[in-house]
Amino acid sequence: MQKVVLIRHGESIWNLENRFTGWTDVDLSEEGARQAYRAGQLLKKHDYNFDAGFTSMLKRSIKTLHYILEELDHLWIPVTKSWRLNERYYGALQGMNKDEAIAQYGIDQVHKWRRDTNEHPPVVTKDDDRYPGKDLRYRLLTERELPLTENLSETMDRVLPFWNEIIVPVIRQNQKVVICAHGNSLRALIKYMDNLTDEQVADLEIPTATPWVYELDEGLNTIRHYYLE
Repeated sequence: MQKVVLIRHGESIWNLENRFTGWTDVDLSEEGARQAYRAGQLLKKHDYNFDAGFTSMLKRSIKTLHYILEELDHLWIPVTKSWRLNERYYGALQGMNKDEAIAQYGIDQVHKWRRDTNEHPPVVTKDDDRYPGKDLRYRLLTERELPLTENLSETMDRVLPFWNEIIVPVIRQNQKVVICAHGNSLRALIKYMDNLTDEQVADLEIPTATPWVYELDEGLNTIRHYYLE
């Protein structure tokens, strides 16, 4: 049996302000940093240790994993950062307060944008400062890989190759893995691991900075999963 730990980043400043964040590189709030340290303390309490970490290219996720590993005295383990673990790209909604979006577009439409697996938020244009092609960290991505908007299915399309090609081989080497990412990149992975329907994943809530343990059999099929307490 293998264990893999999934963790959503701690509360960000825009989580606190109820804004759509996406690929915007927003920092952790003070509470988010405390949440990350508490997650590390909880893992330490249960005697967890790791051989490899994986996270996104966004500081709220990177810092959460750093604080967790610092609490475990595991800052020395290799950590791989990839845009494929980034949050879902929310297009032109990024930076908008969610209540303001509801007032402008209606609650049903906003709910679809947030939860419908195949629903696209409004696009950004390539001259928009939010277009990821303007960000140095994505300079090696192809134009096709740079999103203008993204639904959950498309998030899965980038997350799953990283899981299968990069993370799975590490797990098969019997290394203990922790993945610190985002609400929607983790929802995409969990949809695959648990074979969830579109309706089931729409109802999936992932709390911030809470270790979610997956126990996997030799074929890396899910035996069970649970939050640490």
